[in-house]
Amino acid sequence: MSGDFLGTFENSVNKQRITIPAPFKAKFSSEAEQNVIITIGPNHSIAIYPLDNWNALQERAENGDEKVKKLIYNLKDFAIPEQPLEGPGRVRISEELLNIANINESVIIKGEGSYISLWNPEKFKQLRQQKLEAHQHDFNSLDYQI
Repeated sequence: MSGDFLGTFENSVNKQRITIPAPFKAKFSSEAEQNVIITIGPNHSIAIYPLDNWNALQERAENGDEKVKKLIYNLKDFAIPEQPLEGPGRVRISEELLNIANINESVIIKGEGSYISLWNPEKFKQLRQQKLEAHQHDFNSLDYQI
């Protein structure tokens, strides 16, 4: 399996293409063969799944409840055909997905564990600030003593 994708990067969008950061590209397994499935993500983002992680997601969904099956159906409905990473890790994103995520010239690329998400920078900053405030409210220094 590919992953564990962690961290954030900011990059430009050039002719509907983004470049997967080298630390993420290095985490693709040989089973993924540098191929990805690109579809909608949560909160108006775009999700990029290495092919092996996508296949594993579909297998888990076969035994899932109705909500999981509906999620997979929607992901498939918005997915663009399987794509290989080009050259240094570039991948083409459909105009429809870029519009859904409101991504234009710049993009935040975030590791989500088993997949990579793409975000409008302003939307990402807003959600990040909300998460930070919730985290600071919910946890203190004793909670870090695991």
